[in-house]
Amino acid sequence: MKRVAIIGAGASGLPAIKSCIEEGLEPICYEKADQLGGLWNYTDEVNEDQPCVMKSTVINTSKEMLSYSDFPVPKDYAMFMQHTYVLKYLHLYAEKFDLAKYIHLKTEVQSVVMANDFETSGRWDVTVKDIPSGEISTNTYDAVMVCTGQHTYKYSPEFAGADEFSGKILHSHDYRDSRGYEDKNVIVVGVGNSGVDTAVDLCKTTKKVYLSTRRGCWVSKRITGKGLPNDMEAYRRYILLIKKHLPKSILDWGMIRKSNQQFDHKAYSLKPDHGFFSQHPTINDDLPNRIASGTIVVKPNIKRFHANRVEFDDGTTLNDIDAVILATGYKYKFPFLDSSLIEVKGNRVDLYKHLFPPNLKHNTLALVGIMQQIGAVFPISELQCRLSARVFKGDIQLPSSSEMWDDINQKRMVMTKRFVQSNRYTMKVDSVPYMDELAELHGSKPDLYRLAMSDPSLAFNCFFGPCTPYQFRLEGPCPWDGARDAILTQWDRTWHPMKTRPTGPCSWTESADTFVYTIVCLLMAYIVFVMF
Repeated sequence: MKRVAIIGAGASGLPAIKSCIEEGLEPICYEKADQLGGLWNYTDEVNEDQPCVMKSTVINTSKEMLSYSDFPVPKDYAMFMQHTYVLKYLHLYAEKFDLAKYIHLKTEVQSVVMANDFETSGRWDVTVKDIPSGEISTNTYDAVMVCTGQHTYKYSPEFAGADEFSGKILHSHDYRDSRGYEDKNVIVVGVGNSGVDTAVDLCKTTKKVYLSTRRGCWVSKRITGKGLPNDMEAYRRYILLIKKHLPKSILDWGMIRKSNQQFDHKAYSLKPDHGFFSQHPTINDDLPNRIASGTIVVKPNIKRFHANRVEFDDGTTLNDIDAVILATGYKYKFPFLDSSLIEVKGNRVDLYKHLFPPNLKHNTLALVGIMQQIGAVFPISELQCRLSARVFKGDIQLPSSSEMWDDINQKRMVMTKRFVQSNRYTMKVDSVPYMDELAELHGSKPDLYRLAMSDPSLAFNCFFGPCTPYQFRLEGPCPWDGARDAILTQWDRTWHPMKTRPTGPCSWTESADTFVYTIVCLLMAYIVFVMF
């Protein structure tokens, strides 16, 4: 039996263990922390090498879109879960599939190097340190999955005069909650999800929060019309198919118009110069209200620091700033891997399908969960793990190195044309199209044409309903018998936690809305069939 070393027991490491078990491989997982969960393992204590969410974190993806493909989030959990429930879900997943026995906690991986016989075997020597005892040991494995994620090593830009500043400067990686910031003036740098979440959390207790942005951003909400989860509305196969054939300018116009209907981004000083799809959308429901109430003030990029004030690019200054929090993202770093194996260039790692190094003689190393995804990371990492396990097993042969590089370069060109130039946009993927790519290689991409002949109701829900991860367990290797039912009941689980009091029956207008929606879906099916 082939042995696979898995580094990290978080949202990517757990499905890595399970995928190996499914394919008859022996997983051995090493986790530096004292429990599984990775980023979602909240602690008040700040650890430089351990990622952690804020105390107030609520996920930006709905629970159905976040679920692993054969283990739906419990129906009692909220539509958008607090971080404590995400951790509970990971523990339930580990318990359901008996994964904990494969995990070595408090064990740090120090190095991963090619074994002496790598040229013929593709094996790796993995050196680990047992943290409590300090004991160091080396073992040889047939393959390695790196599942350490993308939120460990801080990226902190340099600002002129920062060493003169009398206030505190820290990274959002080290921010937990607003305690200690009461009645303070704070600047948060960055309008990504971390920056906006930090600013919103702080402004409830601080004197004033200033949100500094270089480019601005387009803001989306978690929920859309009728309280539906935004991602369950947006990630539908028929919508994605139509978007694929429409010019980007039209798509940008439509989404910008929709965003400005929620609030005028120019009036709120957030409007960027680029289109909607040229940047990762910032998801936050509270930001417009906080700006409107004056508890958050939007400012341009910081030009330089002075002893007791901060100067911005537009020439304005702020005095008496107590703290500056840099929500400026993270950089890729793999200290246990030699740079000859994985080279980070401009915060980019060149990998085939954002997963496999293209220059190795044997495809026995995979870097899971380090792509910069638009959508939920859990099901993407899971599909990466399922594919990797079959590659390690030998059931799937990857293309030649030159073909891998062609794919890498083509994706880089597309990314360069689409996104603004930033460290955040070096390995970007859209969740469903990317999962379809992986599933096509893996053999688990659903064949909706065939499905329409045998199970039209299921095919209808797969094409017009949300593209939830269960679709990738309908067929192919290791299918799940419960996938069909999970798809047909996904809305029941979505609405269940909010049914906390009895309400009357639907009015005729609500029933009419449902009827109209069904007719629209049928018309869209006809249009898609005729056009494509």
